[in-house]
Amino acid sequence: MITGLVVELTKLTHAAVARVTGVLIVLGISLICSAMLLAVDTDDPQLAAKLGPLIDPGGWVGYLTVAIQVTGAAGLIGYGVVLSWLFSREFADGTITGLFAIPLSRRTLATAKLTVYLMWGLVTALALVLALILLGLAGGLGPIPPDAAPAIGRLLGLSILNLVIATPAAWAATVGRSVLAGIGTTLAIVVASQVSVIAGTGGWFPFAAPALWAISTGITVTPAQLALVAPVAALAITLTLRSWHHLQLDR
Repeated sequence: MITGLVVELTKLTHAAVARVTGVLIVLGISLICSAMLLAVDTDDPQLAAKLGPLIDPGGWVGYLTVAIQVTGAAGLIGYGVVLSWLFSREFADGTITGLFAIPLSRRTLATAKLTVYLMWGLVTALALVLALILLGLAGGLGPIPPDAAPAIGRLLGLSILNLVIATPAAWAATVGRSVLAGIGTTLAIVVASQVSVIAGTGGWFPFAAPALWAISTGITVTPAQLALVAPVAALAITLTLRSWHHLQLDR
């Protein structure tokens, strides 16, 4: 297992996909929120209306609320892209045949991929929070008040939940043997989440519940609804490991 972790970690750290996606998640979301923060002092009523939480309640809480809204979709897509690449690159690069000749089982390799992905995702989530805090300070928001601490916690929690709920992309990329299959599944999840929210059933849709929980401060999503994330992720991981265990070269 340790050998598999070292190999997969080496692949990930040298992969442009992981580096670029990490930068887009961390700096992309941070810079978008910071740019909106700079536009707060405006006399344009239409622009003020679009800025939403940055105007009311404003300050750190409004800034972090906007960050949560952006992270809800952008973070999930970013995690899905990296996960899809991790589980499809062997097919794209033609190295899948070599995996049948090494002493490590394919299930162990898949477990190593998931572990490395979670490690990368946690680092990315923490970096995003740090970048938002630094840019918020640079943007003139001043010291972080106590009432902003829950928003920081929800932002970090949302990133971690997105990290977990993106796991169906791994199974899709394995079954489809293509990075597009995984990314397509991730985009379908994002679209379905938006539809469920519009329909008023987002709390019971595990892929939409984390973002709703983070945005609404937990009011519109119950613990039971949020807990549905766990069995969905567990099922996706189980199917992924099973697919790698039964992987064949004749298709």
